[in-house]
Amino acid sequence: MNAALEFFANEGYDATSTSKIAKHAEVSEGLIFRHFGNKKGLLDAIYMQAEDRVKQLFGPILFCTDPLEVITRILDLPASLEEDQYDFWKLQFKLKWEVEYNNPDKMKPVLHKLSWAFSELGYEFPEREAKLLNTLLEALFLGILREGLLSQVDNIDYLKIKYKIKEIPVKAD
Repeated sequence: MNAALEFFANEGYDATSTSKIAKHAEVSEGLIFRHFGNKKGLLDAIYMQAEDRVKQLFGPILFCTDPLEVITRILDLPASLEEDQYDFWKLQFKLKWEVEYNNPDKMKPVLHKLSWAFSELGYEFPEREAKLLNTLLEALFLGILREGLLSQVDNIDYLKIKYKIKEIPVKAD
């Protein structure tokens, strides 16, 4: 599955053959078919892991009772991605464009929690602010997956200042 994940994330599902995966994984192609049925079965198995990882990533946030902590934890998520997990998350973003794998309801609990947090903090349009932050969060994740964490540190810091989680740095005169 790791070899398939690497190829699917970096070269694409259609460009990756089961023989290429088998060769890289040092297993027989027949073993792939025996365990997963076909290449799509292999992709489905990888995709199913996403549900658990999303729950692990967002689960603690959903149980937060402090609205500022909810926003802080959301903004800390992109920096928490381990570099060895980038391929997994790249593939998840690629699959969002596939009708069969797109699940727009996946983020509803997070959006609901963010709306609650913004409402508690007195924002005029909490639902809109939640959707905006969710969109920005996706952009931060994508930037990190493409160019590494350092490419997004300033953006994460800016959002922490915007949402009053971090103070504006004082310039020395």
